[in-house]
Amino acid sequence: MTDPIDDPIDAFVRSLDLEEPPPFATAMLRAVWHGLRGDWDTAHELAQAQDDADGAWVHAWLHRIEGDLGNADYWYRRARRQARRDDTREEGLAIARELIRSTAAPAATD
Repeated sequence: MTDPIDDPIDAFVRSLDLEEPPPFATAMLRAVWHGLRGDWDTAHELAQAQDDADGAWVHAWLHRIEGDLGNADYWYRRARRQARRDDTREEGLAIARELIRSTAAPAATD
């Protein structure tokens, strides 16, 4: 069982009150970190720079935050994700959890 002090998800949430994202944060996790802290421009710049499903998912979420649901829906389709209309903070934390889990997952071996 993971010690809560060492849990990367808890560390990420705690870092939202600090000046810097956690050192393990990938570019998309940093984008979510900035988005959750209200720094939309920095978050958007990071999301735009990553041309894959994770980048599209974060991009969709950011356009929800700004209220541009049409643009958000476009990016959800690019990410192959169901569009959400619930609390944007909750979605941001859900994205962070999935990004952390996907980077912590062991690589498949043949």
